[in-house]
Amino acid sequence: MPAERRWPESLKLSRAGVVYALVALVAVLTVASAAQGRAPYLDPMNVSNILDQTALLGILAVSTTIVLISGNFDLSIGSVAALGAALCLSLIGPIGFWPAFGVALATGALVGLFNGVVVQFVGINAFIVTLGTMTGVRGLVLIVTDGRTVTPPTGDGANALRAIDAGRWITPNLYLVAGIALLLFAGWRLWTRRSIGVRDAALRSKAVLVPGIAGIVLVAASPVLIFTVQLTQRTTYLLVLVAVAAWVLRFTTVGRRLYATGGNPEAARLAGVAVNRYKVLAFVLNGTAAAFVGVLYSARIGSINPTGLTGYELTALAAAILGGTALFGGVGSVLKSLAGALILVTLKNGFNILNLGANWQGLIEGLVLIVAAAMYTVSTRRPTVRATTE
Repeated sequence: MPAERRWPESLKLSRAGVVYALVALVAVLTVASAAQGRAPYLDPMNVSNILDQTALLGILAVSTTIVLISGNFDLSIGSVAALGAALCLSLIGPIGFWPAFGVALATGALVGLFNGVVVQFVGINAFIVTLGTMTGVRGLVLIVTDGRTVTPPTGDGANALRAIDAGRWITPNLYLVAGIALLLFAGWRLWTRRSIGVRDAALRSKAVLVPGIAGIVLVAASPVLIFTVQLTQRTTYLLVLVAVAAWVLRFTTVGRRLYATGGNPEAARLAGVAVNRYKVLAFVLNGTAAAFVGVLYSARIGSINPTGLTGYELTALAAAILGGTALFGGVGSVLKSLAGALILVTLKNGFNILNLGANWQGLIEGLVLIVAAAMYTVSTRRPTVRATTE
């Protein structure tokens, strides 16, 4: 009998559930927009807005995912982001933008270092430590800002601040890009199969034919089908960060050791991995990313107030959990965390597009989070085999 064909592991609900949820959400909003006679939901301008609105949350979701993979979590990033913004804007006048920017990033890294050292070497639970840091750093923000909204003085410093988030780029035709990517993927699959001696079967394989034919169709239709999106500078930062983080976690020794550190720290330690070093490094990266997000936030609005960026830590944590990142370490993907962030932003965007009441938004978002987490938990639960007696 021929071997039973199984659904590819990467496409199972337990692996790609967040992607299916995002696709389903976009499909529902597209149909709802059409039913109300509104502009297409996937209009290039709205897609650009969604990506732009996801950028800051996505950066925090990526760094939070790294901390979760290492076996810890961090509740202080919202306060650290606000402190980074407050320091940068306060110091632009005396020392200029770039030194002030460096001070902001260094401060974020130091807060992350403090969290990591206290958690790993003192042995206090990460929840308690970062909850205390969240409160204490927010107090520092009040001290730095003197309880008032801070704006940079006009001049070269303020111009440099705006410049780090002022760029705009138009993408090439995304249908053409997708077609070329599919052709390259099909060529790679063909080469890998032929390199291990599978020749005629490789040419007939669905793994080669499907993406190859789809790529040819998209490339051929690209002169007629045109879809371009405007990418803001903060969106570019996000995409670069996701690409680098995904590559490091998937293909490097550092990534493998980080997963081992979170999944089974004792086994990793016995294998010679410097567990404490990797866990502290994750906190440092998270603090640095948070400070960077704070500066980007202030660059867009031109100011920061003492309560700015409140709640970002929980939203970033929700995005990571939506992406299937485990709270107890060793499991996670920055790509799926990005999809989780896109779900949260798409929900809010859809509420605004469809003109739904703001009173219902929080309830619906909470229900979506609970349902998504429940679906992920059920899909990843291994079936139990009950012993029966005859």
